[in-house]
Amino acid sequence: MSQPPIERKELLKTVFKNGVFTSADVREIRLEPGQQGGRHLHPCAVLGYIVKGTAIYQIEGEAEQILPAGSAFHEPAGAIITNFGNASDSEPMTFVAFYLLNGDQELIQMLGAD
Repeated sequence: MSQPPIERKELLKTVFKNGVFTSADVREIRLEPGQQGGRHLHPCAVLGYIVKGTAIYQIEGEAEQILPAGSAFHEPAGAIITNFGNASDSEPMTFVAFYLLNGDQELIQMLGAD
């Protein structure tokens, strides 16, 4: 008896413009209801996947996006993230971040309000 084919659903396709990666750091991050991450950037490229809840996501100069559970996103190295937070005031939000590192790098740099 044959098994059904393995399903492979594309979540995100992106191009990296910052060279070679030497390692990856993968983190599960939980934001409480209404919690916002603050204006920041990453010295490294970041891929993310929303596990539970809904995120609000915006790269400076681009339109705000609403990312429900099952969505993937890309934060380019050095791009200013003006908004990343939990869209719900009543439910927590969990996502997994994949930091693609080139040598010894910090994962996040917090920025003041613009």
